[in-house]
Amino acid sequence: MAQSLKMEQRIGMRLSQQQLRFVKLLELNAPELDEAVERELEDNPALGVKEETHEEDTGRYPLFFAGNNDDDRPVFTPADESESLYDHLYAQLSERRLSPKVELAARYIVGNLDSNGYLSRSLSNLVDDMAFGPGIDVNDTEAREALDAVRSLEPAGIGAFGLRDCLELQLKTLPSGETRDDALLIIREAYDAFIMKHKHRIISQLHLPAERVDAALALILSLNPKPGNALGSDPAEEANVIIPDFIVNNEDGELTITLNNRIPELQIEQSFDQAMANLERTAKGRPKKGSEFIVSRYNDARDFIRVLTQRQQTMMAVMSAIVKIQKEYFLTEDVYRLRPMMIKNVSELTGLDLSVISRATTNKFVATPWGIFPLRFFFSDSIGETAEDGNAATNRKVEAEIAAMVEAEDKRHPLSDQKIMEEMTARGYDVSRRTVAKYRDRQGIPVARLRKKL
Repeated sequence: MAQSLKMEQRIGMRLSQQQLRFVKLLELNAPELDEAVERELEDNPALGVKEETHEEDTGRYPLFFAGNNDDDRPVFTPADESESLYDHLYAQLSERRLSPKVELAARYIVGNLDSNGYLSRSLSNLVDDMAFGPGIDVNDTEAREALDAVRSLEPAGIGAFGLRDCLELQLKTLPSGETRDDALLIIREAYDAFIMKHKHRIISQLHLPAERVDAALALILSLNPKPGNALGSDPAEEANVIIPDFIVNNEDGELTITLNNRIPELQIEQSFDQAMANLERTAKGRPKKGSEFIVSRYNDARDFIRVLTQRQQTMMAVMSAIVKIQKEYFLTEDVYRLRPMMIKNVSELTGLDLSVISRATTNKFVATPWGIFPLRFFFSDSIGETAEDGNAATNRKVEAEIAAMVEAEDKRHPLSDQKIMEEMTARGYDVSRRTVAKYRDRQGIPVARLRKKL
């Protein structure tokens, strides 16, 4: 084997530590940024908070805040103290005369209900979970008794293994009668035709008169498909509260932008500032032994303040550009006033790099007087020309047209994607059936057969 030396030149780009820090802060949303600042304050003794100059101002305020009125500050809602689904069910179980082992099993089953009141695991799997987890050893008979006890609780439909089972449980609690029995028959023997909304198949399959089928279907549709939602709030939804990064207000035709976070005004701690001044006077350019900690903490604090300020200025520049381009929408709340806008359009106004704008708008939200929207909502492509005004249409306009069309349709004969496409073409929008399906799905609008009124 031979050894050799080789020299080569490479051209590349590397981000400095400060640039990497800026990129990381730019990607954070409002609550994540608040946490990052709190962590930095805890970890770096050289970083401090400027004292408030107003006696009444005891909170922490963002670096960029458009309003000075107390009404502009974020409003915090109290915690939900209503009875939860699980508390309600546990209270009912305590009133039942169950053996200790069956009651433990029933409580374990209740704890495995999702927020809709459904069980996502089979009874045999739950039995195994009880044995390996909390050590509740029950046989099949005891497990079935525990499940039946849970399924008999209020609200009706709790403990079902799916929608079909849930509807059947609720129907069984109703007084026996022709309509109730017909509804049970449809759920048990013609469920596929029911979910496909094929009324004619139900009639032919069960040999029932149309009037009785109509009455049974009306009864089924009056049931609650999510019985667990009737009580308390969903913890998962509570944990997914959106905190906007910006607040845009319309004050008599003048738009104001607030960067919505609770960041205090930061500064270098006086002790570290003084220590650095002393080092500069005595060291004469050479670091004094043992001063590395002071220097590193001081530099970290100084760089963090600079990067944070740069981040806030960048965010405000990006949001200001979006508001400038979409000014008509922010003034009118009219989705038809949204203009085609891409990242490069914001880049042209701000002079910022495309990647910086992309990071500044990803997972960020803005609060308006009529709702909270992701920043990406305002970015849209041009979809040809409209026949009416000749202006370029955006995909938001197309979505609004589709939603309005579906809202006005005859629910007994809903519009198919093909029919919607033909109507859109007649209105001057150059869209394909596939595009219609994509925009319909994005708005959560079901396909035609599921919108059909039985």
